[in-house]
Amino acid sequence: MRNYPVSRRTFLQGTASGLAITAMGAPFGSQQAFAAGLADQELRTVGLSVTVQERILADFKAKSGVKAVSGKGAIFPDTQTELLSGSTAYDVWETIGERLPAVIQTNKIEAIPTSALKNWGNIRDTFTKASPKWDKKNQIVGQIWKDEKQTELWMVPTVYNYDSIGYRPDLVSAEEASTWTAIFDKKFKGKTGLNVDPLIAFGQAVLAMNSLGLLKVPNPGNPDKAAIDEASKFLISKKKDGQFRALWGDFGELVNLLASGEMILADAWQPAVMAVKAQGKQCTYAIPKEGYRAWSIGNSAITGTPNKDAVVAYTDYWLSGPPAIAVSEQGYYSPTTNIQAAMDPDKYAFWYEGKPWKGAPDRGIKEGDLRDGGSLATRASQVAYWHQWPDEYDYLIKKWDEFLSA
Repeated sequence: MRNYPVSRRTFLQGTASGLAITAMGAPFGSQQAFAAGLADQELRTVGLSVTVQERILADFKAKSGVKAVSGKGAIFPDTQTELLSGSTAYDVWETIGERLPAVIQTNKIEAIPTSALKNWGNIRDTFTKASPKWDKKNQIVGQIWKDEKQTELWMVPTVYNYDSIGYRPDLVSAEEASTWTAIFDKKFKGKTGLNVDPLIAFGQAVLAMNSLGLLKVPNPGNPDKAAIDEASKFLISKKKDGQFRALWGDFGELVNLLASGEMILADAWQPAVMAVKAQGKQCTYAIPKEGYRAWSIGNSAITGTPNKDAVVAYTDYWLSGPPAIAVSEQGYYSPTTNIQAAMDPDKYAFWYEGKPWKGAPDRGIKEGDLRDGGSLATRASQVAYWHQWPDEYDYLIKKWDEFLSA
């Protein structure tokens, strides 16, 4: 793992998404497989609401035999502040791949050996084999491992996706929306949205500026100081000109603005697009010509936890298949191929293989509909960059503060 200098002040300024999911699926295995040795342990997790769900936690408790399970959904800065202040209230910290270089330096997490995970053998290649498109450190496989031999993980992935632009096809055409430049296009002045996470916003601004011929940055997720300066000027000029309807950071806010038509396109989470469609409004996830922005979240064991066996069991549970059904049906992906055996075949075909929807309408999806962007393989082949911890993080945050103050 590369060493990244980071100050406590700037580390605490990171942000993350609040996400929503729904139902659980079938059992993932026998209770006896996990019950031994866990009856005296508990599982206390803190992370994003995409995975910290009461239904999922209750299902894990029933199958694992742990004596107690609790979870807290919290945005990233709040969790960081609590843990860095010395809290011992949790066993699992659900972390975000790109922030691992900073999290590791806090000494608040310890690695989990793959040998302890019964379901690790069915992990997708994305998390074990580097793509030749990028340097290893600039993709998820270069973020999660403690060692080059891949025997211990700082973060065991539970969810990942390829982010794009959510737009209202009744108000803007697919051709217009299918580029990151659309967020900054004057023709949509006052009707676009930009995420308040500075790592997301700067990366997408650089990606758009590359497309507009204003920059030539090979890796938009890791711009140098010169590129950050140019992106900052670009963002500030757009903000002053009234380009953005909102700098959004809340799931409900994003859904409401898109559903009302106050915002006709924005860098968006796919579940938000699904939530708008579920309201009977037209909403689509674009296929950006520049490519998607990829990311992953997962479980990390908090250093010194007295419930390490429960942490390992909970992490392995997430790789078993069924817990990821809820995640998949909101538009995310599971990092394990075990999801295929656990999920209804027709639903798996729609969400993972790009095949037409079969059966009754569900949350705005009707017979014959196709998933926006196609199959997992198709979307994975069209990634522009992986979300990552930039070398010039402190400088980027300084420029983000200037943007917010402008």
